[in-house]
Amino acid sequence: MNKEMTKASDHMTNHDAHTSALNELSKLSSQIQLGGGKSRIQKHKEKGKLTARERIDYLLDNPKDAIEIGEFAAHQMYAEHGGCPSAGVVVKIGKVSSKMVIVVANDATVKAGAWFPMTAKKNLRAQEISIENKIPIIYLVDSAGVYLPMQDEIFPDKEHFGRIFRNNAKMSSQGILQISAIMGSCVAGGAYLPIMSDEALVVEKTGSIFLAGSYLVKAAIGENIDNETLGGAHTHSAISGVTDYKVKDDFEALDTIKSILDKSNVQSAGTFERSKVKMPEFKSGTVLDYFPSDRSRPYDMRKIIKTIVDQGSITEYKKEYGQTLLTLYAKIDGWSVGIVANQREIVKNAKGEMQIGGVIYSDSADKAARFIANCNQKKIPLIFFQDVTGFMVGSKSEHEGIIKDGAKMVNAVSNSVVPKFTFILGNSYGAGNYAMCGKAYDPRFIFSWPSAQLAVMSGNSAAKVLLQIESSRLTKSGHELSEEKSKALYDKIKASYDNQISPVYAASRLWTDGIIDPSKTRELISKGIEIASYNANIDTYNPGILQV
Repeated sequence: MNKEMTKASDHMTNHDAHTSALNELSKLSSQIQLGGGKSRIQKHKEKGKLTARERIDYLLDNPKDAIEIGEFAAHQMYAEHGGCPSAGVVVKIGKVSSKMVIVVANDATVKAGAWFPMTAKKNLRAQEISIENKIPIIYLVDSAGVYLPMQDEIFPDKEHFGRIFRNNAKMSSQGILQISAIMGSCVAGGAYLPIMSDEALVVEKTGSIFLAGSYLVKAAIGENIDNETLGGAHTHSAISGVTDYKVKDDFEALDTIKSILDKSNVQSAGTFERSKVKMPEFKSGTVLDYFPSDRSRPYDMRKIIKTIVDQGSITEYKKEYGQTLLTLYAKIDGWSVGIVANQREIVKNAKGEMQIGGVIYSDSADKAARFIANCNQKKIPLIFFQDVTGFMVGSKSEHEGIIKDGAKMVNAVSNSVVPKFTFILGNSYGAGNYAMCGKAYDPRFIFSWPSAQLAVMSGNSAAKVLLQIESSRLTKSGHELSEEKSKALYDKIKASYDNQISPVYAASRLWTDGIIDPSKTRELISKGIEIASYNANIDTYNPGILQV
C-alpha cells in the first residue's frame, strides 16, 4: 500500500470513528431533550402550555442559529431522585427582535421545574454569560421552587440559590436588561427572580406567583384561600401591581417579550472589527479526517486549524521556537483572533533535542505568555485549542525553570482582558488544563469535542500511580500484592477514571458548556466573538507581578 493510500485509509478510519461518536451523542441529546418524558410532556400540553424548548424556539428569530449551554447538565446525576435531565432548565443564546439575548426556561416536565443543585449552577452560568457579554437575559419561569429533599445543597452557600437574586440586583445596576415571563408556578424564594427583573409578565390561569401557596398559608396563619386569588394573574396585575403585563397564553407572553425588545436600545455597535469573510483552506467537515481516532498518535495541529480559519490569514508567531505550542494570528469568519494550540507532533528544539507532542516545555510556555500579552495589547480575542498532557517533568525541566515559565503562562492567561474561548479537542490533563485556559480561567465559552478527556491525568497513568502506592503500602506491612489482585485493582481504577474523563461526565457537571460537532467549531467561534463584541469595556492589560 503506497503512502497516499495509507493516508486515505487513515482519514477514513478517523472519520468513521468520530462519526460513530457523534451519532451516539445525538441519540443521548434526543433522549435528554424529552425532559421528563413523553407522558409528562402530554400532561404539560393539556394545560395549554408550550414546553420549555418550544417556548424558546418560538421566541428566537432563528432557533437553528442558537447556541445551547449545558444541554448535558446533571446527566446521570440524582438517580436516587429520579434524575434531572438538562438540570431541569433549558438555556440558549440567540437573537430576539434582532437583539442578542440569553434565554433561561424552566422545564416543568422535570420535577415540576424544581431547582436541584445543578439547576442553580446552570442558572448562575447563564447570568455569568449575560454579565460578561452585556447581553439581555430572558427568564421563562415555570418552577415549583427549591427541590426540598436537597435543600442543604442549594440554599445557603455563596454559589447557591440566593446568588441568583444578588445577580439580578447587580445586573440591574449595570444596565443589563432582564425580562421575566411567569408561565407557570413561581413560589417561595423563586418569586424574587421575576420581580427583581426589569419587567415581568404573567400568563392568565397558568401563571401564579406567591411567597407561600394556599396550603402553607392555611398552616401558617389559618387563612383559607385558593392559589388563583392568592397570587394569580389578575391579583398581581390589577391589585398588587407586582407584574407589569397580563397575557392570555404562552404565545402572547412571548410576542410581548419580542415587542419589548424591539423597542429597546440595549446594544451598542460591536467592539471588534470584521473584515471580508474567506472560507477555510480545507473544508470544515474534513477536520474529522485529520484528527486521529487513536489518541496516542501524533498529528499536525496546523491541519486542524486550516479547517477553521479563513484561507491565507495565518501569521505564525515564533514558529521555530517552543514548537510544542502553536501561537498564530488568523481570521475566523472575518474576525481577528489569536490562537494558542497544543502541537501533537514530536519535534526537535534548537538544541536538536526531541520534544514530545502535547507537552508544554519551558520554551513553549514562555512563547505563549508573550503571545497572550501581544493579543491583549492589540485587543484581539484569544482561542485555545487544548490537546495537552501537561507540563514537562523531570530534572532537566526543573533545572531549566519549568515552574517559573509555566507560572508566567498561567499568569498571562489569568490577567488576559480580551475575550477567551476554549475548545478541548483531546487531552486536557493536570496543569495543562489551567495554562490552556480551562474553566477556572474564565473563558467566555468552553466547549469540548466528543474526543475530549478531562482529568488530572489519564486513566492508565492514574491506575499505575495508585497501584504503586497500594503496593508500597502492603510491602511496608509485610504483605505483597498478587499479580491477580494487582490486575483487578488496576482494571477497577482505570474503569473509574475512564468514566470520569469522558466529555459527557465533564459536560454533566458544567465543567464545559457542552459537546459540539468538530465541524461546527468555526461557526461557534464566530458566534462567540459576535456575542462578546457587545461588551465594549476591555480593560488595559496588566501582566501582574510575573512580568512576561
